[in-house]
Order: sequence, then C-alpha cells, then structure tokens
Amino acid sequence: MGRRVLVIDNYDSFVYNLVQYLGELGADPIVHRHDAITLEEAIALDPDGVLISPGPGNPDEAGVSNEAILHFTGRKPVFGVCLGHQCLGQVF
Repeated sequence: MGRRVLVIDNYDSFVYNLVQYLGELGADPIVHRHDAITLEEAIALDPDGVLISPGPGNPDEAGVSNEAILHFTGRKPVFGVCLGHQCLGQVF
C-alpha cells in the first residue's frame, strides 16, 4: 500500500484526474468533499499528505480546506491545485 493522501474535494470535475494520477504514482488517495468531513475527522485519518483540489468559488467557500491547511502545514506535505493553491495563499 502506498502513502495515504487525503484529497479534499472542492466540487471540481478535475479532482478525479488528480486522484488517478496519485494512484498511478503509488499513493492511496482518500477523497472527502470539503463539506463532508470535519477537521477532527481529517486528523483522525492520519494521512501522509494532503491535497486541496480545484473548485469553484473562492477560498472562503472551500469548507474545511483552510482549516486543514492550518493544521497539517509543518506536520505533513500539503499541496493545492487552483482553488487549493488560492487557499494556501489566503491562509499564509
């Protein structure tokens, strides 16, 4: 089994392309919609890394994404694509 990567899905059709790529690289993606998981649940998963996906809207509408960035940064690798990258920019 590969490294477990928590993928926070911000309701974008591209997210499953990213999930497929993670799998092809040997990772074990765990996908949760940004409004269907709490920070506490994300922490309990103990992922090896976190990917914040693209999505519509702006970082203020990205559910648990910003909280996850604040918690996991410095503890686990955190990567953001499109909206996920905007969330990283807003948080820091």
